[in-house]
Amino acid sequence: MKQNKLDSNNKGSIGDRFRSKRFRFFEQFLSKYEGNVSILDVGGTENFWKNRNLDSHTNVKITLLNLSKEDTTLPYIASVAGDATNMNSFNTGQFDVVFSNSVIEHLYTFKNQRSMASECRRVGKYFFVQTPNKYFFLEPHYLLPYFQFVPKKIGFWLLTKTILSRGYRWSDEDARQYLEEIRLLSLNEFSELFEHGAIYHEKFLGMSKSYTAHNFPIEGPE
Repeated sequence: MKQNKLDSNNKGSIGDRFRSKRFRFFEQFLSKYEGNVSILDVGGTENFWKNRNLDSHTNVKITLLNLSKEDTTLPYIASVAGDATNMNSFNTGQFDVVFSNSVIEHLYTFKNQRSMASECRRVGKYFFVQTPNKYFFLEPHYLLPYFQFVPKKIGFWLLTKTILSRGYRWSDEDARQYLEEIRLLSLNEFSELFEHGAIYHEKFLGMSKSYTAHNFPIEGPE
């Protein structure tokens, strides 16, 4: 079956190429880290790490945290069930790095987003958390311009009655779920959540496509 080039989880897709570019900075940090590195990936998938080609980093151990435990095949990846807003099964500073890619915007409310950010800072010595820019012209979940500012009733109609979003009609259930759960963050809000970290901007056409908060002791990409 031909892979959907609009699905960021597929290797070679547009979204995957952005992720790979962003990940090069993360790899710079890994290359400077001495000894074994434990990574907690909040909301991550094994497929994401397969696409990153981490074979050269034999010192990396990754734990995936999702609402339900997932099957894994790579020896350096494990999966556990848990809540991104309350990681009470983990000790403070248990992981060397807490990593998260395009997850924090799926938590319904700013209160939940604040809780996730607090937990990421607590359980990891370092954090690397990415989220789309609320004011970027293309809403990345639907691939529609400025869809994030469309009233939900109109958005539901567009998703379920047309194929404008990603080339197909969404089911009523999926459309309702996404419209409820996604809350994009502005730069001011994201900076507030990670006030003691640095934030670098991922640029596209001169605009900030997404933000990544980190507290790595190295400079981010230009």
